[in-house]
Amino acid sequence: MPLKFATNQSLTSVTALPSSVPTDNLILISTQTASASATISFTTGLNSTYDEYIFKFINIHPATSNIIFQFNFSTDGGSNYNVTKTTTFFRARHREDDSAAALAYNTAEDLAQSTGFQTILFDSGNDSDDNNSGEMSLFNPSSTTYVKHFIGRISNTNITAQAGDNYFAGYANTTSAINAIQFKFSSGNIDDGIIKMYGVKKS
Repeated sequence: MPLKFATNQSLTSVTALPSSVPTDNLILISTQTASASATISFTTGLNSTYDEYIFKFINIHPATSNIIFQFNFSTDGGSNYNVTKTTTFFRARHREDDSAAALAYNTAEDLAQSTGFQTILFDSGNDSDDNNSGEMSLFNPSSTTYVKHFIGRISNTNITAQAGDNYFAGYANTTSAINAIQFKFSSGNIDDGIIKMYGVKKS
C-alpha cells in the first residue's frame, strides 16, 4: 500500500490529515452535570449509531453517606428502568491508616436474573472531599438478536476512609433494544458530579 502524506510543507500549516491517519474514536454525545439531582438519565443518543457506548463518571459526590451508586436500563425510552440482568461484582480496598486491605467478591452486589438496579459502588462517603470517578462500557445496545454486555470500573472514597477499586460486569438479558439508562444513589441526591456519554467510532 503506498504511503500517504500531508501535502502542506509544515505541521503548523496542516489543515487536513490523510484518510489513513487515525483520529479520536471517542465521540462525545452528551454531558450531564448533577446539582442536588435525584437521578441522571440518558434518554436520547443511545441508539444504533455506535456499537459501544462509554459513560465516564467524574467526581460523583453523594448528598447522603453509606449508600450505593447504581444504574438500570430501559427499553421504552425511560418510562421504566427494569431490564433483567445477571451480573458480577468485586472490589479491592485499602484504608488510609493502612490498618486493613482486602480483595473480595461481593455477593450482595450482584444480580441473578433481576430487574433491580445494579451496584456500581457501595459504602460511598459524603464528606466534603469524598467523590467517585470511573467509567462503564455498554456494547451494542440496539441489537435485537443478542443480550447486551456491560463492564465498568470506578474508584471511590468510602465511609471508613478507604480507597475502593470497584469492578462490575454482566449482561442485560433482553433482545429488545436498550435506549435509555439511569444512574442514581440508593438514597438521597447526587449532590455534584458529571457523567459523560461517548460513542465509540469504528476505526
